[in-house]
Amino acid sequence: MNDVTNNVSSHVPRHFITAIYRTLVTLAALVALFGPAGTGLALAEPTPTESVKRTIADVVRILDNAELKQPTSAMERRRQIEHVVKDRVSYEEMAKRSLGQPWAELTKTQQKEFVALFVQLLRDTFAGRIDDYTGEQVVYLSEQREGQFAEVKTQLTGDKVDTLLDFRLANRQGTWLVYDVVIDGASIVGNYHAQFTSLIRDLTYQGLVEKMKEKTLVAKAFEMTPAP
Repeated sequence: MNDVTNNVSSHVPRHFITAIYRTLVTLAALVALFGPAGTGLALAEPTPTESVKRTIADVVRILDNAELKQPTSAMERRRQIEHVVKDRVSYEEMAKRSLGQPWAELTKTQQKEFVALFVQLLRDTFAGRIDDYTGEQVVYLSEQREGQFAEVKTQLTGDKVDTLLDFRLANRQGTWLVYDVVIDGASIVGNYHAQFTSLIRDLTYQGLVEKMKEKTLVAKAFEMTPAP
């Protein structure tokens, strides 16, 4: 049996983590809610590209906030970004595709547990990359739709980065939700699927869950440790 890393995501290349985090933070969940509430008007459903653009404005506003850039405000900035993200990503679809075939064999309770652990895994993996944002610009290249699914192709450009980003979205009750991001040809879902498949082969599904729980406990303990 091959040796298995104690950290579920430890063998992800650092540049890949950086690129993914820039994507998740800078562009957040990529799907904005419908227009301003309380107008009393029936607004047209936004296109996937329009949804991306609307959400970028929300996230960049947080990233550019001078007060939130202070070291003492790091947790608050992270909280606000996560608040933007949580209702705009299909974490269940992302977790389901990342796990693959074993998903169908899980009970509803087990599926909910896995989604919760997967969300925490994403959060912990990319939390330390928030300072990588340096004012990159997004160029929209194209949009393709097929039924209830869409892909928005963009390019993230700046002094330190020139990255192709493909956002894969699903329409859920009129709202476009992201379920995968492809960064220079490398899929977030595909990357996690490869890791999970390897761990399940060596440890079984329950072993994978235990590894994810261990990682979550370590991360929470670290967050609760007072700064020196």
